[in-house]
Amino acid sequence: MSIRFTSTARRGLVALAVATGLTLGVAGCGGGGGDKKPDTPASASKSGGSDPSAQEGQSDAPLAEVKGSNGLILDITSAARDSGGFVTVNGSLRNDADKSVVVPAALSGNETEVIRNGPSLGGATLVDSKGKKRYYVLRDTDGRPLTTTGFTTIKSGDELAVFMQFPAPPTTTTEVSFELPTFAVATIKISG
Repeated sequence: MSIRFTSTARRGLVALAVATGLTLGVAGCGGGGGDKKPDTPASASKSGGSDPSAQEGQSDAPLAEVKGSNGLILDITSAARDSGGFVTVNGSLRNDADKSVVVPAALSGNETEVIRNGPSLGGATLVDSKGKKRYYVLRDTDGRPLTTTGFTTIKSGDELAVFMQFPAPPTTTTEVSFELPTFAVATIKISG
């Protein structure tokens, strides 16, 4: 019983550490308190309606809109570098099809340890073509990807807020290619 408790307590501490790190990372990406505001156009939202659940600190115009299979579209709204050496990519995954779509398993990537942890965006990568490096979604000590997880189906017209966290390329790299299996490739700018 003592071993089971220790193992459970250790898993709980790891989960707490990951959650705290993600919370601090997201809080650091909010852009509040900085002297410079990002260069974003002051334009009306594309949806034309009010969206009370818009994520704070994100512009109305996405950095990129990439189309996937079966009517899925990923709008990348930010790619922010933080002081901890990470880049967090935020966006929304929406279903523009006229029926529910099962999210392709390929989005999780092909690494056994990531797949074992369920559906995710673990297959996403950032490619620095100048530095000739590819950056994969970070994993915690249990192999869970630091990205949105646990979704399998998106209903017609629904939208899901998503994030992916990567190791940061050198500060001289400000533009990377974003790749996600079954989606078109997009070039995005890293802020911060």
